[in-house]
Amino acid sequence: MRESLLTIPINEVFEPRCGCPICAMRDTVEQHICEYIMGAAMMEPDVREETNALGFCREHFNCLLKQNNRLSLGLMLNTRLQTLRAEIFEKKTTALNKSAKAKKSAEVESTCFVCSKVDWGIMHMLETVFDMWKDEGFRKLYSSQEYICIPHYNLLMSAAQTKLKKDALKSFCDATEKLVGDYIKQLNDDVNEFCDSFDYRNARKLHNEDMEHVRNSIDRAIQFITSRKPNEK
Repeated sequence: MRESLLTIPINEVFEPRCGCPICAMRDTVEQHICEYIMGAAMMEPDVREETNALGFCREHFNCLLKQNNRLSLGLMLNTRLQTLRAEIFEKKTTALNKSAKAKKSAEVESTCFVCSKVDWGIMHMLETVFDMWKDEGFRKLYSSQEYICIPHYNLLMSAAQTKLKKDALKSFCDATEKLVGDYIKQLNDDVNEFCDSFDYRNARKLHNEDMEHVRNSIDRAIQFITSRKPNEK
């Protein structure tokens, strides 16, 4: 397929054939959004209105902290807190609507400005992925990926139902199922071997040079199940 402004970003996340390409896609979009929100966009009224209303989830608070711009984050947190005070905690309530107030406060951690933008960006990029599926070269590239993680397997299989026609849908689902099936089998074997290595009969086996895939199997399993690398110690 001839490259275009739409296909280049897709090829960039698929060509390395390392890890889940949709995770790489998510990470790229996420980084752009975090840089955007911590820059000049922070002072744009429409953006601030959204961040005041939606806030950020724990994952993306950590991403924003990594931008090393605490003043920008502080300014957004300041007006976010003001919004929460005015809309929830400083409103006069009666005993009858205390539960409604508690319900609204529980929603605070369920919305995130970055999540909403990342989800929108990924869905638009996936439209290009499905359009590229008609190209044999891309189908081969897709099928040669290391794996698709479980959360993004669910996303792809769901989105494909409405984006691909019958024959294309079958070949796409078959390729995706194979990527997940092959990887989970090998991953399960690696985790099982990791556990077995603690048996006294396998003393020091885990330290062999060719056992790196077993030593890192716990981290890989967490990433495969959640789509996120476990936090570094």
